[in-house]
Amino acid sequence: MTTEGTRPDPLGFLANEIEELKRQNLYRPMRVLSSPQAAEVVVDGKELISLSSNDYLGLATHPKLKEAAIAATRDFGTGSGAVRTIAGNMTIHERLEIELAEFKHVEAVLTFQSGFTANSGVIPVVAGEKDLIVSDALNHASIIDGMRMSKAPRVVFPHKDVAALRELLREAREKGRVDAGGAPYRLILVVTDGVFSMDGDIAPLPGIVAAAEEFGAAVMIDDAHASGVLGRNGRGTVDHFGLHGRVHIQVGTMSKAMGVLGGYVAGSQALRDMLIQRARPFLFSTSHPPAVAAACVAAIHVLRDEPELIDKLWANTVYFKGELRRLGFDTGASETPITPVMMGDSAMAQRFSGRLFEEGVFAQAVVYPTVALDKARIRTIVTARHSTEQLDRCLAAFGKAGRELGLIAG
Repeated sequence: MTTEGTRPDPLGFLANEIEELKRQNLYRPMRVLSSPQAAEVVVDGKELISLSSNDYLGLATHPKLKEAAIAATRDFGTGSGAVRTIAGNMTIHERLEIELAEFKHVEAVLTFQSGFTANSGVIPVVAGEKDLIVSDALNHASIIDGMRMSKAPRVVFPHKDVAALRELLREAREKGRVDAGGAPYRLILVVTDGVFSMDGDIAPLPGIVAAAEEFGAAVMIDDAHASGVLGRNGRGTVDHFGLHGRVHIQVGTMSKAMGVLGGYVAGSQALRDMLIQRARPFLFSTSHPPAVAAACVAAIHVLRDEPELIDKLWANTVYFKGELRRLGFDTGASETPITPVMMGDSAMAQRFSGRLFEEGVFAQAVVYPTVALDKARIRTIVTARHSTEQLDRCLAAFGKAGRELGLIAG
């Protein structure tokens, strides 16, 4: 639309699309946090108990991490200056990767700016036109984007269906590449999340690894939501299932249970060396500020030295999940601290989240496109920092809102 004396706005259609999202109850406004991430926060000026943070262990405010960040800023400044291959490869980056590799029981680690860029960096490097990627249907968006940026063809197996995965692998090995007259694939890469971020269920990794080994495929796992949660001292699903040396690529995050920022790829020394040469997010983005890298090192030490935090996380998880189910809520297939409260309808999920906010609980609605249109939910995460009294207040709010909106029996 134009008026006399004005130019047309070529992006004017965006306003119409936003209105349509609002009409469909799919528009999500940004809430403003004015306090540290903690069990209790201040959001839009209101004091609330938070069930929306991925800070599983409460490390975002841990004194050791804060002290490490302050010391690194004092010693090294606020920024690293450039891409690491040019001018930004500081000793603190090297130390972080050495300690992460030791923690994960792998040869080498390379850090990225986020878990998202780790996935979008590693997949196009290892998989190309002569390869095949086999992906779980509910893999994270960063895996999907990484596959799209790769030139490799890809197939999808139903969520956690090891039998279907095995059949796809058998067919791929028997028939080979469609566009090359049946020539064998150079690489078949099976990719899965370790813990699925919206449903909180755990990948059947032993079955996936066995199927991959039977047909000579490599396995890659995104352990973002398993890092700091599963395995000894939070080493992830590979450690949880005792599969060290049998998973070829592990992607992890330092932005969730480690309480800071960044992602990493863990595996062989050859993998790290090739990522340094070819991974575009690594080659074209400035590296972490020294404070971030130093805080991540401190987080590794806390994971190693304070296992009681993980114990408390799981005790809180078992209690909260059990009480939600006792109230009559559907928590789906969750096996971890990620506990969805299934709503189905997007409008109901938005209304329910709003009522929780009024009752003093910050728990966000998750709607399409993050989940399917008919799978809207309230996504909750308890942390090691929640007290039983705080969780009881949250449960009371869920019960009250659920009865008011007819979701559970009165």
